[in-house]
Amino acid sequence: MTIYEENVTKNEKLVHVLLLPRCNMLSLAAAVDPLRSANRVAGRALYRWRFCSGGGGEVGLTAGFGVPTEPLPETPCDLLAVIAGFDVAALATPRLKRTLARAARVAARVAGIDGGGEVLARTGLLTGQRATTHWEDLEALAGEFPEIEVVRDRYVASGKWLTTGGASPCIDMMLMLIEADFGRAIAEGVARAFLYDPVHSGSEPQSLVSASRLARRSPPVARALRAMEARLETPPPIAAIARDAGLSVRRLEMLFARELGTSPAAFFRQLRLSEARRLVLSSPAPLSEIAVRCGFASLSAFSRAFSASFGTSPSALRHSAA
Repeated sequence: MTIYEENVTKNEKLVHVLLLPRCNMLSLAAAVDPLRSANRVAGRALYRWRFCSGGGGEVGLTAGFGVPTEPLPETPCDLLAVIAGFDVAALATPRLKRTLARAARVAARVAGIDGGGEVLARTGLLTGQRATTHWEDLEALAGEFPEIEVVRDRYVASGKWLTTGGASPCIDMMLMLIEADFGRAIAEGVARAFLYDPVHSGSEPQSLVSASRLARRSPPVARALRAMEARLETPPPIAAIARDAGLSVRRLEMLFARELGTSPAAFFRQLRLSEARRLVLSSPAPLSEIAVRCGFASLSAFSRAFSASFGTSPSALRHSAA
């Protein structure tokens, strides 16, 4: 037992934060700052944490600075939080996976944050579990790990395994954990300190666009956005979307013009093309399959729309990124 662990009282929760190179500062803050705030709200130490890596030393973040770390201990903790961002496949080395597997075995809870879920998957820790990751990587994770039930939820708790889709869902998850550990009053105090309104449940789908920011300002537009995101492959007529939002087509068009500066039809088309662009760059799926999945009747129609929107064909874009 280290001096650090000897100083943790029986009423405190010990958190090991495993950082991989090129993770982002926002995800790190989303994981740790709620714990710091919980200590402040309670007026005593509820949580203690240590920053760790596979071998110790400074870990560089995407923001351009490094975080000093110590080697990940293989000793019990209340939460092991794994934070990763880019190049996960290369960074999840056999040595790191062995160390992580041993550390996870004695952790009460294990959380994969942002790309951290992929690290857990590559370590074999999520086999048979439900899990999520950032929406840009959901398809790749599901394709590579069919033994995992990959879902589009903001965050997922599956036994002791927790995964989040990015920084904002991580805050929701941490508030959930704080409430489970020390009660609703502490969790609500943390949310108030951040001026954060925790309106999201873990099972709420990740949004391809920020529909939640419109939920109070214009709930019908938010409902329309969610309907569009859920029907990318089989886009319904705008009249059907308006009907589901409880509006006439004309009223929906007026609200979209006011809130988003465009028409529902143009927005829906761009939403489908943006998803297609992501798939072209991140998925090995044939272009004809991507066209169908993004609601285009033919590959030629898809290519024309794609070229008009992005100034290059989908095949040229994929070739240039190879």
